[in-house]
Amino acid sequence: MFEGGGFGVGVTVNHLDAPSWPSVLPPGVVERPTRLGELMPVAARTDAEIAVELQRIEQMEGRLAAYRAELVAELAGRRPDSRDRQLGEPGAASPDWAPGPGREAAAGVSEFFADELALVLNCSRTAATKLADSALLLTTSLRATWAALADGALDWPRARALAAELALPAREVEPGVLAQVEAAVLPRARRLSIRGLQAAARAELLSQDAAAADRRRAQAARAADVTVRPLPDGMAEVSVFLPQEMATTLDRTLDRYARIAKADGDQHSLGQLRVGVLCDLVTRPWDTTRPPVTAHLTVHAPLPTLHAGAPTAAPTAEVDGQPITAAHLRSLLEQLDALCPGGLQAPAGGTLDVALTDAATGALRATVTRTQLERLARRGCPRHPDGTCGCPVLDRPPPVHRYRPSAAQRRFITIRDRTCRHPGCGNAAGWADLDHVVAHAHGGDTACENLCCLCRRHHRLKTHAPGWSFTMTPDGVLTVTTPSGVTRTTGPPGYDDPGLHTTQGQDEPAPF
Repeated sequence: MFEGGGFGVGVTVNHLDAPSWPSVLPPGVVERPTRLGELMPVAARTDAEIAVELQRIEQMEGRLAAYRAELVAELAGRRPDSRDRQLGEPGAASPDWAPGPGREAAAGVSEFFADELALVLNCSRTAATKLADSALLLTTSLRATWAALADGALDWPRARALAAELALPAREVEPGVLAQVEAAVLPRARRLSIRGLQAAARAELLSQDAAAADRRRAQAARAADVTVRPLPDGMAEVSVFLPQEMATTLDRTLDRYARIAKADGDQHSLGQLRVGVLCDLVTRPWDTTRPPVTAHLTVHAPLPTLHAGAPTAAPTAEVDGQPITAAHLRSLLEQLDALCPGGLQAPAGGTLDVALTDAATGALRATVTRTQLERLARRGCPRHPDGTCGCPVLDRPPPVHRYRPSAAQRRFITIRDRTCRHPGCGNAAGWADLDHVVAHAHGGDTACENLCCLCRRHHRLKTHAPGWSFTMTPDGVLTVTTPSGVTRTTGPPGYDDPGLHTTQGQDEPAPF
């Protein structure tokens, strides 16, 4: 009792044995986390309550983003570049293949940190690189921005935009310059649009250090490049990163020639004509003074899609890894002169390989040319020349007792993998190395069961980056484990093993 009167409260605590959930759920019942909408039904909220809740969610997303930035920065600090092979050592990154400005690892951080972060978050390496750059900048040079984010006073899209705008300049300007830019734009960040915030930061940076801006402009010009991104419906996007004045010249030239063709009576749209002008100016079909350039397309096509009467549900084909319809495939093969009344034939300057797959799992069993397949069909089984049997006459290429794979093995692995097999990497197999999953120097066989395609970057990662683990099954299912213990498992394209889908989520869930 308190002196001077009051109330005395007695509390009795009884231990109750709450019923536990059954270890085996009834048939048809699936265990899942409770959804927030079940705890807080949205239909019962007024318009004003919904608006307030959306704003609260935005604040929480910002606070979580600030916490994520701290986690990413801490993990990056545990991956110093002293772990990497240094210039001149075997396996070091070649200066000739150095990434462009803004794509390289941050100072002091391992070049393979972004690869680890990409697997941890199950995102692309590009997205992981951008996140790492933002996290490191926010937790070091842009602390006021990070604090506003952590306190819910600034949303993540604006904090990310400001960090992205200043990430490249931060590598060469004095920290005091960044502090002045931040102090000038942060107070009005919430009132500005994303684009307006970036423009304000850019203008403030120019006023603070014009000489550095000129250096960055020259550096950016050296990173000029052309990239291609696949799109739906059989289309693709060509992106050109080049100086502004060159872009303006290119745009006006394409438009001028397209309008001339339109005035001459061409019925195509101006957009189509611009594309046609661009292709003609690049490929120059009229110019016979230059050596010919051959572009290679890799087409993967199930046999049912080759027939004009193919059912609607026929398996889709692929061109350089992108799905296309059966009709699109036949049109493409006819253009390449690879589809004729007698069936398939190798196009001029190209090759034709037939891949035989397991009907149940899609696993590649053998590869063969059309000539070899016709010869095997005429010869039949050497053990049973007079009857039908189930004897195999084709299989994987046999192992070889040397380090370098045979030509047959290279063809088999390239057709099976199609791209670099590191999770999330899409570099074409034609540019990849054939890597021994178990190193040849450590007793690994030069056999299809121990070979996979890895691009040069991920080949170096597997061989020289500490803490990584790679294992592979005979059918080519590759399991990669990061130094932080996250495991990702991928199968070859077209491979469908029910057991593969149960191994994707073995790593612990992220705390956000």
